[in-house]
Amino acid sequence: MPEGVGLVRLDSVDSTNEEARRRAEAGAAAPLWIVARRQEAARGRRGRAWAAPEGNLSATCLMRPDAPPAQVALLSFAACLAVAETFAALAPKAQIALKWPNDALLNGRKAAGVLLETSGAGGRVDWLAVGVGLNLAHHPEAEPGAWPTTSVAAETGAAPSPEDALTLLAAGFDRWARLLAAEGFAPLRAAWLARAARLGEKVVARLPREEVEGVFADLDADGALVLTRPEGARRIAAADLYFP
Repeated sequence: MPEGVGLVRLDSVDSTNEEARRRAEAGAAAPLWIVARRQEAARGRRGRAWAAPEGNLSATCLMRPDAPPAQVALLSFAACLAVAETFAALAPKAQIALKWPNDALLNGRKAAGVLLETSGAGGRVDWLAVGVGLNLAHHPEAEPGAWPTTSVAAETGAAPSPEDALTLLAAGFDRWARLLAAEGFAPLRAAWLARAARLGEKVVARLPREEVEGVFADLDADGALVLTRPEGARRIAAADLYFP
């Protein structure tokens, strides 16, 4: 682990993010990585189930960031960049791309996801859980109409150990998080856009009450998606992104 970062290893847990919440509420020191061989009730964005069998990496970094909520939210980009670098080391011949807002793709298929959860009040974040799931040895079959999935093993023929993946991930996340704190979002934004899937192409953002189609033009200073449409630019703060 990076200097000053703790590590807890568990055999099985409902969710590493839930374990981070419990430990945060009990006063645990941070930063602290929590890693489990298996998650029994893992979840992704919007409460979706996330498959987390043994052989994959299921981990959460518990943090107590001293920053406003808007800046804390940008740590999702630090985590995604660390995931991309981890995959680059584990699958050096694969095409690696980042799919807004929180997925990583290997050869065009989803192989990782990031989930941030926080607690706080009055414009202050008491704790942050940065959950990361990497498909190393296994990947679930995608549901009809869902994004196709893969794993490092499926793309390379060999499954790296979760321990090796965690070492790479933790070091990368620590480095990007420190850069965000020192220099702001600009360097992370540039690095993320350099790996962005379908930048400059037509995409569809699915919001709860509408679908917005446009050309993926940029990320703004807050990490929101910027789409170019006939009537002008449209900023999308949160949505599921699809590629027609």
